[in-house]
Amino acid sequence: MDLTPKKIVEYLDDFIIGQDEAKKAIAIALRNRWRRLQLEGEMREEVLPKNILMIGPTGVGKTEIARRMAKLLKLPFVKVEATKYTEVGFVGRDVESMVRDLVYDAIRLAKDEELSRQEPELAEYICEKIAAELVPNLPKGAAAEKIERQKTAKNAMKERVRSQAADHLRVEIEVSPKTHIDAMGLDNLPPEMARLQESLGKMFGQMNQPIKREVSVAEAKELLRNEASERLVDMEKVRREALKRASEGGIIFIDEMDKIAVGAAAARSGDPSKEGVQRDLLPIVEGSSVSTKYGNIETDHILFIGAGAFSMTKPSDLIAELQGRFPLRVEMLSLDEAALYSILTTPKNSLVKQYAALLAVEGVTIEFTDDALRAMAALAKQANDKTEDIGARRLHTVMEKALEEISFAADEKRGETIAITADFVHSKLDKLFESDDSTRYIL
Repeated sequence: MDLTPKKIVEYLDDFIIGQDEAKKAIAIALRNRWRRLQLEGEMREEVLPKNILMIGPTGVGKTEIARRMAKLLKLPFVKVEATKYTEVGFVGRDVESMVRDLVYDAIRLAKDEELSRQEPELAEYICEKIAAELVPNLPKGAAAEKIERQKTAKNAMKERVRSQAADHLRVEIEVSPKTHIDAMGLDNLPPEMARLQESLGKMFGQMNQPIKREVSVAEAKELLRNEASERLVDMEKVRREALKRASEGGIIFIDEMDKIAVGAAAARSGDPSKEGVQRDLLPIVEGSSVSTKYGNIETDHILFIGAGAFSMTKPSDLIAELQGRFPLRVEMLSLDEAALYSILTTPKNSLVKQYAALLAVEGVTIEFTDDALRAMAALAKQANDKTEDIGARRLHTVMEKALEEISFAADEKRGETIAITADFVHSKLDKLFESDDSTRYIL
């Protein structure tokens, strides 16, 4: 990884406004993981990740920072909510399933990379199968001249299939029935149940014979792609690479940590579930071995990023041992009017660009004046102050309400250029701010 912390922060600046302290903490944590991998022997094993706890209101970029980092570095990444887990002995998901989710994502990444490396062989396999159906083989004993013509015709058909010139043709192919469910919900089952699932899949697979379907060549390419990937990809190699990548570079983002913190009032109620989830989380975050469908994974070097608003509770309401496993605390700042304005204008895929692109599909051009964007930022800030602070997400509401009529009748405005001015924004939104009820329920 040649990305220095400064370069990582520069990359994040293209997507996330402000929150410099959080960006710096994440950048250093990721760089330290690369530094650890350059060490040798015992020292390498002793260096553990410094988990991070992000504290701040919703909509300020906590999740986005972690997600963008994982995407940049092509690392296994899962985002989970602490509230969906229950302690052992209660009905619900156990905390180990977050590690199984991470392994599943690592398998997906490793398999996709392997398929990309084998794309030429994959395409050749698909073209060969389709061309063989469109230009059948000759019977045994055919004349050499016919065999040569058939070979030439088959090669020509392969070129047509490869160049998409034959996508409209119909072809009959054999398709294996889908006898197993390869979904996130089942792949993160405990290993014993996963093995039972596989056994049932194999049993039903033996009972079901491949079926023939007549489809277009374009559809056949997609159907045969799965078959080709199963034949060409070395899943054992993928499994080993995925387990290594998940254990050495995986990131688990645990949101809503504040919801499992036990305040003084909750402690007196005697409800054991929240504190029980914390106790179950502790060995995972500290470092333990978790059994998955693809093998055991050690969690010692997985980076855990916790997040929560902590408006009703405090980080100190978490059990002391869990607090100690999140030694880095980062406070995320609420977004002021200037930050909301920057969010509308600065990011590569800002809301302004998104709405302009969506309406351009209908042939409508919208142009935002600077005053209009500042008015939207001011109204979003006002709504956040009067009601619940939902951060940058309030801009979605404001933008949608302002452009609602234009978006609804866009098909009738093809070819038009519409200027979005401050007066236009106020004419659409000011009435909603006249009463607290309108602001609370509509904005």
